[in-house]
Amino acid sequence: MKKLIISGTAIAAILLGGLLFIQNVNINRLGADEYYTQIEGDGKKIEEKSDSGEIYVSYEYKLPAFDKDGQEKTLMFTSHKQLREKAYLDLFVKEGKGVTSYQQVTKEEIPEKAKEKL
Repeated sequence: MKKLIISGTAIAAILLGGLLFIQNVNINRLGADEYYTQIEGDGKKIEEKSDSGEIYVSYEYKLPAFDKDGQEKTLMFTSHKQLREKAYLDLFVKEGKGVTSYQQVTKEEIPEKAKEKL
């Protein structure tokens, strides 16, 4: 009986820990390469209409980005809102998928070699 209670408690703890991990981790960022860029321009506005007639607006950006070693790559990504001009972004890029996620960062958070190029 004791072994059953201990085993049940251990399994519950593992499941709860896994659930908390999944909720707090953006899976699109796991295993991704990081590139840094600065927003220039308003982005290309894209409007799409759903079957119900609702209009969805997104903005497409195509910008030069730099990895931590200063290597340049032109990346294209979309946002559900227009991004602030001159904002710095950390782009998460996966091979074959392109930009899978991004987050705004300060200039101080950007690696030195990438910062020199921006």
